Amino acid sequence: MGEDASPAEDRWTGSVLPVAEADLPELLVLMRGYCDFYEVDPRDEDLLALARTLLEDPEKDGVQLIARDGRGDAVGFATIYWSFSTHRTGRLGVMNDLFVAPAARGQRVGERLIEACLERCHERGALALEWETALDNERAQALYDRVGGKRERWLSYSLETPRP
Repeated sequence: MGEDASPAEDRWTGSVLPVAEADLPELLVLMRGYCDFYEVDPRDEDLLALARTLLEDPEKDGVQLIARDGRGDAVGFATIYWSFSTHRTGRLGVMNDLFVAPAARGQRVGERLIEACLERCHERGALALEWETALDNERAQALYDRVGGKRERWLSYSLETPRP
């Protein structure tokens, strides 16, 4: 997302709503774009299974949101997973995914998705929305700085679980 927005970009007429079963074909295209950006290649069936898991129990597991432009075209998505934090002593929303289609970047779609994520966190009683991004994803970092995101001091680690 660019640093500056024109007045037209401030009047974005799209919508951000929770993903429904009917959205899955378009969501899959966006999820694939997200995976391509991070140079990973999960199977489409696995991406759809993940989306359906969230559709089954959004209160327990998390929720996906889809952004549509004024014409109704899917232009972005975000995924929030529910978690807890001992040091914050409460529920958190973890925004693992935020993606805006290249043609829609610079139109404040990412900001609208983050606003919608914050609304969902508030509805669930979450104390905060947290996320991380790649160290070299400067465009996303500019968006996160612009919306008031606070850079944390944590360094992320992960371990793969053994597969049978």
